[in-house]
Amino acid sequence: MKSWESDHDRHLNLKVADLTVEVTCDDSAFNLGVEGGKAMFIVQEGTPDVRIRASWAELPEDEMKQRLFDAGTVWQIYRDNGSYVFRFRSLAFGPRPYKIARFNPDFSNGEVHLHRGFFEPGKAVDPLSAPLDELLYGALLARGRGAEIHACGLIDAQGHGHLFVGKSGTGKTTMARLWQDVPGTTILSDDRIILRKMDGGIWMYGTPWHGEGGMASPDKVLLTRVYFLEKGDRNELLPRRRVQTALGLSACSFPPFYSREAMEFTLGFAEEVAKEIPCYELRVVPDKKVVEFISNQTILPSPSRGEG
Repeated sequence: MKSWESDHDRHLNLKVADLTVEVTCDDSAFNLGVEGGKAMFIVQEGTPDVRIRASWAELPEDEMKQRLFDAGTVWQIYRDNGSYVFRFRSLAFGPRPYKIARFNPDFSNGEVHLHRGFFEPGKAVDPLSAPLDELLYGALLARGRGAEIHACGLIDAQGHGHLFVGKSGTGKTTMARLWQDVPGTTILSDDRIILRKMDGGIWMYGTPWHGEGGMASPDKVLLTRVYFLEKGDRNELLPRRRVQTALGLSACSFPPFYSREAMEFTLGFAEEVAKEIPCYELRVVPDKKVVEFISNQTILPSPSRGEG
């Protein structure tokens, strides 16, 4: 855990996919920090898309009435007087939440309250500790900005952006490791990638939410190709049609399931990606030869750009 302190303000700016979340706290007993890979996504300045105040509080055990979604013992989200309220619990702490986060309807402002008795005095605390960070960015993206995809993403030595999509166990981290030592290659993430449509193209961004390979980067690149990973007896690249691709991207995305509008936007965004980017099924033998195989491919017109 890394902490930040200054003589004038107690704040940090987290920037992921060109979206900046500013966290501030006024309590001198609150050591503000970030966990794990998020440290490389901290920036010194920038206009915040979200402003959050963090503080200690005595949090109640009682739940709110209007529950929108329940992720079991980990978190729930509620509507309360027009606000969205996340409630986070841990089996180690019992029924009382260790954190409650409240946001206005467009998630531009919020408050995060942590139950002081559950945290070690003097230690740095990340108010956006998982899963709140991903939930917040998911909500921001689903308001017309983009989508987070369960995928490995990388920039090759020629500056091309490759996205390898797949659920757990399909070989995303293996693919990242095969490319990791290739000169000129940047692994954006071995597990979570954000896509956004900006400046006339689809941009691919690294995120701090890496997989077991621990690979993450705050860099970005225009997306060149999308591959859906499948295991095979030989390396083979098969074009996918638009409908297949849109459904596949949607199935591997992380939209806010509590919002119909967010779900509809995410599906529409997946269709845009499928329309604009060549998309393939990649059947692979997981060894170094697949890197050469992909690097030697010429981008051909994809059926996904034509009829569905």
